[in-house]
Amino acid sequence: MVAFGKKLKERQIQEWQGYYINYKLMKKKVRQYAQQIEVGTLDRRHVLKDFSRMLDNQIEKIVLFLLEQQGLLASRIAKLNEQQEALEQQPDIAQITQLREAYREAGQDLLKLLFFVEINAIGLRKILKKFDKRFGYRFTDYYVKTRANHPYSLLQQVFKHVGLGAVIGAISRNLHELQEHQGSYLSIYDQPALPFQDPVVDSLKAAVDRLSHSTNFLNFLAQHALIMQEELPTTTEERADDQKYHFMSLTLNLVNTFLYMVNTYIIVPTADDYSTMLGAPATVCGVVIGAMAVAQVFSSVYFSAWSNKSYFRPLVFSSVVLLVGNVMYAMALDCRSITLLLVGRLFCGFGSARAVNRRYISDCVPLRIRMQASAGFVSASALGMACGPALAGLLQTNFKIYKFTFNQVTLPGWVMAVGWLIYLILLWITFREPSHETEDNNVSQDNAGPGENDVLERGLKQPLLLSSEGKQEDENGDGECDESEEAPEESRRPATSIVSAYRLLTPSVKVSCFMMDFRSVQGTSNLCPKLLLLSWHVQLLIYFMLKYAMEILLSESSVITTYYFGWSTSTVAIFLACLGLTVLPVNIIVGSYISNMFEDRQILLASEIMVCLGVLLSFKFVNAYTVPQYVCSGLIMFVSAEVLEGVNLSLLSRVMSSRLSRGTYNGGLLSTEAGTIARVIADATITLAGYLGQSRLLNATLIPSLFISVASIIATCFTYNSLY
Repeated sequence: MVAFGKKLKERQIQEWQGYYINYKLMKKKVRQYAQQIEVGTLDRRHVLKDFSRMLDNQIEKIVLFLLEQQGLLASRIAKLNEQQEALEQQPDIAQITQLREAYREAGQDLLKLLFFVEINAIGLRKILKKFDKRFGYRFTDYYVKTRANHPYSLLQQVFKHVGLGAVIGAISRNLHELQEHQGSYLSIYDQPALPFQDPVVDSLKAAVDRLSHSTNFLNFLAQHALIMQEELPTTTEERADDQKYHFMSLTLNLVNTFLYMVNTYIIVPTADDYSTMLGAPATVCGVVIGAMAVAQVFSSVYFSAWSNKSYFRPLVFSSVVLLVGNVMYAMALDCRSITLLLVGRLFCGFGSARAVNRRYISDCVPLRIRMQASAGFVSASALGMACGPALAGLLQTNFKIYKFTFNQVTLPGWVMAVGWLIYLILLWITFREPSHETEDNNVSQDNAGPGENDVLERGLKQPLLLSSEGKQEDENGDGECDESEEAPEESRRPATSIVSAYRLLTPSVKVSCFMMDFRSVQGTSNLCPKLLLLSWHVQLLIYFMLKYAMEILLSESSVITTYYFGWSTSTVAIFLACLGLTVLPVNIIVGSYISNMFEDRQILLASEIMVCLGVLLSFKFVNAYTVPQYVCSGLIMFVSAEVLEGVNLSLLSRVMSSRLSRGTYNGGLLSTEAGTIARVIADATITLAGYLGQSRLLNATLIPSLFISVASIIATCFTYNSLY
């Protein structure tokens, strides 16, 4: 796969070549700035002024050409409109057909113009990101804020494609009117959702959606899945994606995600009752719930490796293992065996195919809908998390068939076994195994081309200057090389182990501190790289903290509410379901509004403080522990953790190498492993704290959550204040 600079050159329309962003020139300019700053011949103010002027000139060149082409298209459409009005007086089928083709040709030219805008917008975003990462300076915020809202803004033309919407509307309306609608007098304005649209109109809408990067909410939600997305795929890659894509297979993949999350949380309201029925303490529910997570730590790795060769077979295996595991879980009561109960949950964990679910979206879903599919993955998980406890609340019955008991503790196992059996049948009938040949060919081609790699964004891995070791690779770590340089073959390969994948996440220590004055950097050159390295580990600590706190809240909810409030299984189920239902509304609010009003690091710190506040409010300080205190504190903790997860993963996705988008040890696997380990430790904490007695369980499990949350707040304040 080609680096962005080469890809930009290859995808340019030859006759427009002089009007594209001069990405190569600006990239070299950034390198020159760094060299001049190091020797002391240039100060920060001069760099900012000079780089801003260069960007203004580049944007002005793009926009003036864009306006010129819009005018030419508008003139063509105006002439076609005149021909259409003449045909209304004297209809001629042959001329109508020619006119329709002329509108389609105009639409195709408009598609070229939309792609021209898109490729330049990507180039601007990347060069701004390169500048920020190279110098550690928030130049993008300054530049966009000062240019975007100015009355003479040229930036709006590029990022908001102002004016192109009117041209698209004119082509869509006229093509619609040229279609044969028998007896219909409705226009596109009266009937927006048309049963039939011209293919060129669909292509224009897809191009506009891609250019707009869909909605902020979808983008924010999709980042929860940590599925890396290529900004500018080649035509060959787009065709390969289209060949692999199968709607029913994607649907079944998302159904697998939903069922697994239901399977995870359906036992939470009744796990303590099941433990006591088998003669174990109620707090053993932590082990029962956590057994699934323990097995998932291992299953995620072999499922991710299996998905290198197949998607159908691992999904079938997952369904069979989950079916068996749920039957074992359900039969444990009649067998009077706590061991069978735990083994059944371990089997359910060994059937976790979330690594396959993520990998399928990353490899087999076309780029134009990959963000929607990623958001669907997160939505399916959230819906499953809410439906699991809700379903458990409905299974309040008690009867026997032969020697098998069906009650509130065994029915979750039986119901999920039936669900996986039905899913297995549908999977066998409708799932289509995508071809792996194209991927293999692409890999071999990548290995054959020493100057090509697909690492478009590698986050904070950039040295201040090209070292003797790093001259082959671009400094900011996005994998882009000068034409005279060759990228190392290693930079094109996916990670080969958890350790190598972790190293890809860890930012390079060769990062400059341009936000400080050059003279002060000389005295702190050893401190700044350590701060940036620490900031990455702070994000890991935050992710661990939020997963730990959420698991403590959910897993011990049944024991705590039964002990203090005497809640029934149905009441606990309703409480947990309500918590799960907050996921999507919260993400809508954060993704559509809050993220546009505040910086990510501000939302990050505010969310950490709210999680800590929720933990503090959950403590039992006096003899009376009330329902409002528990419910409000739990809601604050859960909602804040959800906001924190979205923002934290958004930051992580920006510093991840796109080498983590493929291979066994990909970004999705790493996020799954990190979250699962936090859940395992939290569930173990509940069981260990149970030895202190149920009266001390609540405070004993909240103390680690409080300690970790306070530590993450202190670390966040220290690192981000130092960096920014």
